[in-house]
Amino acid sequence: MDGLGDRLRARAMALGLSDAEVARRSGLDARRYGHYVRGLHEPDLTTLVRIAGVLETTPDGLLISDPRPMSGASASSVRAAAMTRLIAMADVLDDDDLALATDHVEVIVRHRQRAARKQEPQ
Repeated sequence: MDGLGDRLRARAMALGLSDAEVARRSGLDARRYGHYVRGLHEPDLTTLVRIAGVLETTPDGLLISDPRPMSGASASSVRAAAMTRLIAMADVLDDDDLALATDHVEVIVRHRQRAARKQEPQ
């Protein structure tokens, strides 16, 4: 996925929403919203904020294909972007998939903790 339209459609699908339903909830004509999805037009900021709200994300989440900050960004901004991505993805998971994802993250944390203990001086 590389365009706004692709991200709009993917986010709507993740939430189980049709283009028509996103348009309705955003207060937009279905044809107008369809132009955004097909990449024929781009919404103004006010419209983008409304669409992002319906899609339970942020305008940045829809506009930026790779939400990682550019090189030279502070570690805190890199972490904040990663947390935003993680929360956005967790938000669209059903309960079973969320439990599975949580298990995976816990395995990663335990692995890192064990590796750190092995590197500590004896």
